[in-house]
Amino acid sequence: MNDLIIIGCGGLGRETAWTAERINSVKQSWNILGFIDDNPEMKGKTFDGYPVIGGCETATEHRNAYFICAVGRAAVRKIIVEKLKKILPEIKFATLIDPSAVICAERTRVGEGSIICGGTYITLDIVIGEHTYIGGNCTVGHDARLGEFTTLYPASSVSGNAQLGNCCELGTGARIIQGITVGENTIIGAGATVIRNLPENCTAVGTPAKPIK
Repeated sequence: MNDLIIIGCGGLGRETAWTAERINSVKQSWNILGFIDDNPEMKGKTFDGYPVIGGCETATEHRNAYFICAVGRAAVRKIIVEKLKKILPEIKFATLIDPSAVICAERTRVGEGSIICGGTYITLDIVIGEHTYIGGNCTVGHDARLGEFTTLYPASSVSGNAQLGNCCELGTGARIIQGITVGENTIIGAGATVIRNLPENCTAVGTPAKPIK
């Protein structure tokens, strides 16, 4: 088994520990050492049986471990990962795929550091960028392209041939129809339906989704 350290001890961090446990129930893969969190008030606390071992600076004490960033906000996740790469240039990132996720592994590329949660359905010829989080019960259709640090919150859907830029976020239950392009750093609100291309650096809500800022 490989040692695993989870970055972030909030709700997503605890869910990520559970995902690793679910993977272990099928095949013993991960020895969870605990959490890293830069909030000094968290150090020494225990969540779901796993300790908070310190902040990002403690990564150098675990050079042989794998790390996974369990922070939902795409932009924040990117900042943390880049910080860790500076602290520990040889850092290794885990990729966690829940056993109940349906994914055509032979024809889908999943970037390192990504988390794919249970009940997700991912079909053919898809590229998922590094450090992407895909929540439970999401769907991703054929030939879709998800940029690095993408976040799909639970029950969101990306249809075939859609393209999402780096650091995009889809709120819970959001939908993107086929062939749509969404620019990087764009946030799509919960329950929104995207039927037209969206530019970079905007927030879009509603059905059909329209930029509000």
